[in-house]
Amino acid sequence: MRKESLDFLKQLLITPSPSGFEERVQAVCREYVAPFVDEVYKDVHGNQYAVRNKSAPLRVMLAGHVDEIGLMVNTIDEKGFIGFVPIGGVDAATLPGQRLLVHGRKGPVPGVIGRKAIHLIPPDDRKKFTDFHEMWIDIGAKDKKDAEKLVGIGDPVTIDVGYLELRDNKVVARALDDRIGAFVCIEAMRLLEKRKIEVAVYCVTTVQEEIGLRGATTSAYGCNPHAGIAVDVAWATDHPRGDGDRYGHTKINGGPILDRGPNINPVVHAGLVRTAEKHKIPLQHRASPRATGTDANAMQLSRDGVATAIVGIPNRYMHTPVELVSLKDVENAARLIAEWVCTLKRDAAFIP
Repeated sequence: MRKESLDFLKQLLITPSPSGFEERVQAVCREYVAPFVDEVYKDVHGNQYAVRNKSAPLRVMLAGHVDEIGLMVNTIDEKGFIGFVPIGGVDAATLPGQRLLVHGRKGPVPGVIGRKAIHLIPPDDRKKFTDFHEMWIDIGAKDKKDAEKLVGIGDPVTIDVGYLELRDNKVVARALDDRIGAFVCIEAMRLLEKRKIEVAVYCVTTVQEEIGLRGATTSAYGCNPHAGIAVDVAWATDHPRGDGDRYGHTKINGGPILDRGPNINPVVHAGLVRTAEKHKIPLQHRASPRATGTDANAMQLSRDGVATAIVGIPNRYMHTPVELVSLKDVENAARLIAEWVCTLKRDAAFIP
């Protein structure tokens, strides 16, 4: 991966952005993508659009969500300890012992997740699940008044972990779901910068996916595309107890994953497969027999219908602070989307 792209990815991954609080990460995206497109703007919901060839009669939407799962301040007790509730599908088992940032009105406040020490937990209870209400956030406050100088009810909280490079082109970070999808969409726009295209392309870094596909719902209505691709992470099963026979055999470094099922338009899917074959881009396939939990679901159902597909980035350890992807898969996903867009004609039809 070229240095400028990798630097952007690192910055994107270390910028906190829980659902409903995406302004900072959208600024990072805007600064990077602006030179490659004709126009960048935001809507009232917080979705950000980077548009190329806007006047073309056929519109294509690329969507990757920039929000991440997180926590929200719910209570502050008299001693200054903070109770919290989850934002999105947080796995409570990953929280004990984590370092955090509480995003207060005066800036980020460091803290840690606390719970009862294992020495104080009865042996029979040590095997039990520790629920959210049995944990708390400790920012080191003297008391409630001291905590309230920096933290308020409703403040978002993110896990304070960064970006790490492993072997064999693998990288680890929190929020790869789905900051990596947003990155792929923006990289596709960079690859299209000097290419002649006949269609309008709306690259949308959507918001609030983790709490109900909310940003994709409004942005798909707003740009009214004929076809769209959601780029999201997809679970890889190439690890111990991955249960590939049950969930599908998908692997890191195996190439982007294409879903097939009722959320996927057959014409768009076939076009992506042909493009991959022509450019020797490796692909993996996954069965999705019902509506998916991705932005593609909201896109497909917008207005009178959108021809959608999903390009998945294989991901280990989804919804944990150590999500893992391959930069090879990421680069191949961006190439696939850019080359597919270049095949589209202004009068393309997507009716199966």
